[in-house]
Amino acid sequence: MAATLSTSPTPTASANWQSIAVRHWPLLGGFLVLLLPTLYGLGREVWSMEIGAHGPIVLATGLWLVSQRLGDMRAKAAASSPLIVALLLLLSLPLYIFGRAYDFISLEAAGVYGTMIALVLVLVGWRALRDNVFPFLYLGFLVPPPGWLIDQATAPLRHFVSAAAMGVLEPFGYPIQREGVTLFIGSYQLLVEDACAGMNSIVGLTAITLFYIYLMHSASWRYSLLLVALIVPVAVFVNVIRVTALILLTYYAGDAVAQGFLHATTGMVLFALALGAMFGLDWLLGRTIGHRPGYRA
Repeated sequence: MAATLSTSPTPTASANWQSIAVRHWPLLGGFLVLLLPTLYGLGREVWSMEIGAHGPIVLATGLWLVSQRLGDMRAKAAASSPLIVALLLLLSLPLYIFGRAYDFISLEAAGVYGTMIALVLVLVGWRALRDNVFPFLYLGFLVPPPGWLIDQATAPLRHFVSAAAMGVLEPFGYPIQREGVTLFIGSYQLLVEDACAGMNSIVGLTAITLFYIYLMHSASWRYSLLLVALIVPVAVFVNVIRVTALILLTYYAGDAVAQGFLHATTGMVLFALALGAMFGLDWLLGRTIGHRPGYRA
């Protein structure tokens, strides 16, 4: 598959962007007023937790992707419909205001994201955004999913992971029992929470895997869909390993050890393992079906 190179900004294109920034400085300044407090809130409330640990990575790599597409966006820049921009702002700004006022970081971040899309439409227009849409969709992973959505999505995963972990340990003679998502081993009782049920891994793993697919396999959408379909099974499998490890840590070392530093450590190690598994599956599938990556640089 032939390599696909992105258009990097030339000195002339950079000068054009500078002139655009000067011309639209009130819009850019207003957007920064919204963005910076929200980034601080994300860093304090979300990125310090497992569900948002991928946030800084997505922000850095997403901005890099946007920088690689600046030349192409400038070349395709055209006027956009004021009506579409106005509708986006009418939806996004109330979300931001409500989320900011009542400390709903998901709504606040969604409002900033919608405002960003409106700003991009003002600067370069619909065609340039459409032809370079992936970096902006990818930045959407910075918007944390609301808690109720996480609870609904992880409910079946919690049951599956707890049952699978018990199925792994029971044949080895461990005194383990299960009631719903509660596991009993020895004198200890463990609740399989969202952090161990796969959702946190799925969100971050999806973001990083999509970034990898965009760079390596964007020329083949069928193969890309195959890799995307493997994300959930890999994340669930890795979380079964994680819950099993935490059960064993609790059984042999006590609840304080398992739920302390080692709880977070197993999460980081197994997230890295999930990424490694995705890359390994990509390599194995490539050798099996003869697929060659189409690079974006």
